[in-house]
Amino acid sequence: MDAAAINALTDIDVLRALVLEKIDTIAQRDTLIEQRDRAIVYKDAKIAHLTHEIARLRRLQYAAKSERMDPTQRELFDAAMAADIAALEAQLDDLRSPTAPSPAPRRTPQRRALPAELPRIETIHEPASCDCATCGRALVKIGEHVSEKLDVEPLKFFVRREVHPQYACRTCETIVAEPVAPSILDRGIAAPGLLAQVAIHKYADHLPLYRQEAIFARHGIEIGRTTLAEWTGVIGLRLQPLVDALKARLKQAPVLHADETPVAQLDPGAGKTKRTYLFAYRTSGERPIVVFDHCPSRAGKHAAAFLGEWSGALMVDDYAGYKALFERGVTELACWAHARRGFFDAHAASGHPVAQEALHRIGELYAIEAKLRDLDDGARGVERRRRIGPWLTAFKAWLDAARANTLGNSGVRKAIDYALRRWPALARVVDDGAYPIDNNPIENAIRPIAVGRKNWLFAGSETAACRAAAIMSLIATARANGIEPHAWLTDVLTRLPTTKDRDIDTLLPLA
Repeated sequence: MDAAAINALTDIDVLRALVLEKIDTIAQRDTLIEQRDRAIVYKDAKIAHLTHEIARLRRLQYAAKSERMDPTQRELFDAAMAADIAALEAQLDDLRSPTAPSPAPRRTPQRRALPAELPRIETIHEPASCDCATCGRALVKIGEHVSEKLDVEPLKFFVRREVHPQYACRTCETIVAEPVAPSILDRGIAAPGLLAQVAIHKYADHLPLYRQEAIFARHGIEIGRTTLAEWTGVIGLRLQPLVDALKARLKQAPVLHADETPVAQLDPGAGKTKRTYLFAYRTSGERPIVVFDHCPSRAGKHAAAFLGEWSGALMVDDYAGYKALFERGVTELACWAHARRGFFDAHAASGHPVAQEALHRIGELYAIEAKLRDLDDGARGVERRRRIGPWLTAFKAWLDAARANTLGNSGVRKAIDYALRRWPALARVVDDGAYPIDNNPIENAIRPIAVGRKNWLFAGSETAACRAAAIMSLIATARANGIEPHAWLTDVLTRLPTTKDRDIDTLLPLA
């Protein structure tokens, strides 16, 4: 075979190899395209599913029927729903490729700035070299990117060592030393900060002592729950003068809110728990005061015994236990939120147009009141009579007319009858600018107790229940005044042993 033939065969082999290589490349590309298509189909289906699920959860979250929940259940429901939606949205973000078109423009969330008073721990991430990797010249700083993220450390225990040096005069042998300041627990190991932590965990965060014991043990501190219980007993005893002062200040207020909530108390003789009640009272206006009073029953005599000779205006629901107070001269105020609730339930159950109209009209009342919120009591009273007075007249006439056109056993009829039965107390909102429009403030104060009793289940004794009511009164008052409870209680437990009885008011958690 001559050289030309050999060269021709060589060219054919080269071409064949090139063709086979191209075929392999095309096959690989087709495989990648097929895999990518399957991934796109899967992602599209998953995105569609997640989008549908988020929309469903949002409808459920904002559905009108959810307002019928108990406030405690509503808080738990909202928290769980927000967590589910956030998790689904995170999955959705992971699935969407950078080039995939967004189904709808999303509003950029405005993140709240982190508190400026928090300490900053700064970490500077410098490049590995100060010289340019391309040309070798020195780098020049032209700016910086700063990101701030909120972080936390778990409980940090430390020993507070109080040293009192002693000095002596060699001439006259006089010994000089700063006296040891008295403390809540003279022979205990707990400093005021730790005592405050235990009390806040138990009565504000509703962590039973056995859980606190386990938390402390995780951090290497062995404190038995019996010791923790002894601490709380002493704290309650020492804080009682503050609670008594708080009650005295509360009874000086001309307007009060009142409500009650059941709590379980251990009944050793019967081998089970029994139902007792916490009566809650709150002042209206600035510098609010909240006081809880533990009582063995819901009888109205307990409210009468607590209030004593007090005679002002009392905002309550329709519970008959308060009627004796009104018969002896206390002014009865009724809650417009309670009146609205009956119409809301009726509308949610059947969509009744009368209930819808009532909700619309009561919404007008709250819109007027919102515009008067920043006025002083005198000016608010004048504006209420001018603007809410005519509204009350029109709403009363509408209720009378609507009642004649509704069935006697319907939810709408019951809501109308409730509003008419409570009308004199509801209409008093125009008598004084200091009168509240509803009882929501005291319900907000009670709500943490409704959540907490799911953790601590019952009070161990009547003494324990009264102690809990006392400490929770101070914590609830601090919260109502925007005071951080732990810092306040630490300061109080530090100063209380040296505070004279006449100066107890200076320790109250009032803004």
